[in-house]
Amino acid sequence: MRPYSMDLRERVVGACDARSGTRERIAERFGVSVSWIRRMLQRRRETGSIAALSPNSGRKPKLNQRQMDRLGRMVVRHPDATLQELKMHLGVSMSDDALLRALGKLNLTLKKSRSSQRSKSAKI
Repeated sequence: MRPYSMDLRERVVGACDARSGTRERIAERFGVSVSWIRRMLQRRRETGSIAALSPNSGRKPKLNQRQMDRLGRMVVRHPDATLQELKMHLGVSMSDDALLRALGKLNLTLKKSRSSQRSKSAKI
C-alpha cells in the first residue's frame, strides 16, 4: 500500500464534494481506487479529518512497562511457571495470547521439556 500525499487527498475530496463525476471516474482521474475514496470519505465523516491513520493505530498493549519488567523478573525466577500462574502473580486479567505476545516482546519463549516423551506422528 503506497502512502498518498495530503495534497492528493484534498484534491480527491474536493472533486467528490464538487460532484465532478462519479467516484469511479474520480478514482481513474487521480489514479486511486474507489474503495480508497470511500474509506477516506468515511474517515472524514467519522473523525473530521482526511489525514492518514498513524501506523501505530492498533490495539494497545495490555501491560505497561513496569508490568513488563515485573513479568520478565518473574519468568527468570520461575522459568517453569504456567501462563495461568504468571497471570495470577501479575494480577492482570488478560488472554493467554496477550501474555504470549508480551513474553515475545521480552524475547522469552515457551520451552519444550526435554524430559517428556516426543510425540509420535505418522510417517508419510
